Amino acid sequence: MGFLECVAMSRLLQVVVTVGALAHFAACASAPYTNRWQIMMVSQSQETTLGADAYHQVLTKAKVDHDPQINGIVRDVGERIARVADRPDYKWEFTVIDAPDTVNAFALPGGKVAVYTGLLPVAQDSAGLAAVLGHEIAHAIARHGAERMSQAMGAEAVGTVLAVGLGGSNPQTANAVMQLYGLGAQVGVLLPWSRTQESEADHIGLILMAKAGYDPEAALALWQRMEKLEGKGSQPAEFLSTHPGYGTRQHDIQSWLPEARRYYQADPNAKVVPLPRPPGK
Repeated sequence: MGFLECVAMSRLLQVVVTVGALAHFAACASAPYTNRWQIMMVSQSQETTLGADAYHQVLTKAKVDHDPQINGIVRDVGERIARVADRPDYKWEFTVIDAPDTVNAFALPGGKVAVYTGLLPVAQDSAGLAAVLGHEIAHAIARHGAERMSQAMGAEAVGTVLAVGLGGSNPQTANAVMQLYGLGAQVGVLLPWSRTQESEADHIGLILMAKAGYDPEAALALWQRMEKLEGKGSQPAEFLSTHPGYGTRQHDIQSWLPEARRYYQADPNAKVVPLPRPPGK
């Protein structure tokens, strides 16, 4: 074996050891309710720490809304869904961020949740808010953040293997193939997985809001309002999007409604109340 071949073999061995180490630390898991198989390379404690740090960073830069009426509704709906999410190890917190132009909400690992005031006019009432929070809390309990980090770690390792395999190739050819690999990893693997996670959050979120006493039909109405707000054609092609298209999303929700209704029992305490509109909306 020549010197160059020996060097190439050594590099390949290092990559094999790295990939083997990732596989050693990987754990198998399954998402709640859907039972979709997952590979995790991030522990729950690591994920929770990252979630708490990210939450702190967001709140230090954001303008927190302290309106007692808005916060009362958000906490009430959020805590109802958190209870049925059955994660007593999570330290749930619910914060309202004053951002009238931001139609969004998020839930981070460990139970850190925020709602932007720009979402309130689209959610319209506490049932619409339950659809949003059910979806976001579903992301947290299904550990989608840890799963995405694990996928990125795996994609990076496979990319390294491919780069080593191309070590003796023409540099231009190697660069071209690596660029194609990057596109393949992003469009062929990571984005579809992201769409899977978004659909799964819709699915689990329906069940959570139903268990919390909110009619899951409200989720379908919410996404119809979302589509009207953004306008048809405003999203990128579904193939290149991390989120399902509105048509796909509404079709899937309709198909899951019979399952969600089996969990639904109207709760007189889960009152459907209109949400206050932020100033200027």
